[in-house]
Amino acid sequence: MIIRSISGVRGLTPSHLNVDMLRVYARALHTYLEEGLVFLGRDSRPSGEELLEVFTDELVRLGRDIIVCGIVPTPTVQFMVERSEAAGGVIITASHNPIEWNGIKFVRSDGTFFTSEDCQTLFDLVDNDNPIKDNKQPGMAFPDQNSILKHSIKTVELSCINAKAIRDSKFKVVIDAVNGAGSSALPMLLEQLGCDVIKIFCEENGQFDRGTEPLPHHLDLLQKTVLENNADVGFAVDPDADRLAVVNEKGKPLGEEYTLVIAAEGYIRSKQSKETFVTNLSTSLALDKMAELHGCSVKRAAVGEINVVQKMLEIGSELGGEGNGGVILKEAHLGRDSLVGVAMVLNRMSQDRTPISKIHESLPQFYMVKDKIDLDKVDKDTVMKQALNIFKDANVNKIDGLKFSWDDRWIHLRGSNTEPILRIYAEAPTKSDAQLLVDRIKTLM
Repeated sequence: MIIRSISGVRGLTPSHLNVDMLRVYARALHTYLEEGLVFLGRDSRPSGEELLEVFTDELVRLGRDIIVCGIVPTPTVQFMVERSEAAGGVIITASHNPIEWNGIKFVRSDGTFFTSEDCQTLFDLVDNDNPIKDNKQPGMAFPDQNSILKHSIKTVELSCINAKAIRDSKFKVVIDAVNGAGSSALPMLLEQLGCDVIKIFCEENGQFDRGTEPLPHHLDLLQKTVLENNADVGFAVDPDADRLAVVNEKGKPLGEEYTLVIAAEGYIRSKQSKETFVTNLSTSLALDKMAELHGCSVKRAAVGEINVVQKMLEIGSELGGEGNGGVILKEAHLGRDSLVGVAMVLNRMSQDRTPISKIHESLPQFYMVKDKIDLDKVDKDTVMKQALNIFKDANVNKIDGLKFSWDDRWIHLRGSNTEPILRIYAEAPTKSDAQLLVDRIKTLM
């Protein structure tokens, strides 16, 4: 199975996403990009080593100079591209998909992901697959051993981060990197911020010993380790380290939705200015309600990192993100970044030395239910039409699937960008109220 979308390409390997296909995508990318070098990186999946090598060799054959970063977070490649004169970048990763998957994410020269138009043009080139002869002068591949260090230093130096206050707080932090691309980067950043760091699942071996997504039911060991070590906070990321989840000092996961809310509240306190944040349609209403309390506002975009980024650029927003634990700070670079998220959460904790549990409790409280339906079992269009009939009293947004909203709750139905499923997200002041919204849709099945 191969899935192509605004999120790039993902497929089962080696049955579908294999070395021959990687060469085709490398040729298409070379054709599409302007002249210039390309940064390459990958997550820690065992299949990634060969796929990255094949992609590198094909670009070198075609005359491209390559900077190979190796196993690094996806946002590190985005950061390096933005800070250089590179033509673009590539990350070999399937993000939160299981280990039998791998994929390709494509980065523009400004460090942002390919737009839908970019992706469609690239996919057309792949489908045509015109042969390209060897370049008379092959390119060169250069290893980069310092990209993570450069990225973490930049994060510490962000204007909204009071590194001294964080260091003075001497936080004890547990980090769970799921043995993925954040296994070196997150501990390095935390040490630079003066934290006492306890590492679990930081072997960078691609053995995802807990679920790939940093969801509450995957974080048992992190919760236990926080309690056993009397830590101030625990952090968990996904395999390519662009998403961040938080566990409080009591060993309780806060849910990915509150990562962005906590980061944004700290940003408001730091900047002392009226801000407009951007997030997607499936992100918690808690962000809107928190922003309103501080005289700030929130704008919504379709789901997908690049959609949020494009909206940020359109309205001049400095901070955005997604409710899956993705924090996007323009000053750092325009992409979801768990390093930035960690620094911003610690910064919020250092502002009044309040435990992370109390910070969370002080925020508007909403509860989300996330469900899904396999698209081989239902017709998506039929479900959408029926939903319009049962939620006639709601405000309807059709930017990305269907979102039905009321003052204190909402439900969002949309096809996934990364899996053959229909996602159903609902949020309300209580979990039971959110579940009722989901159940009304599932009765249609």
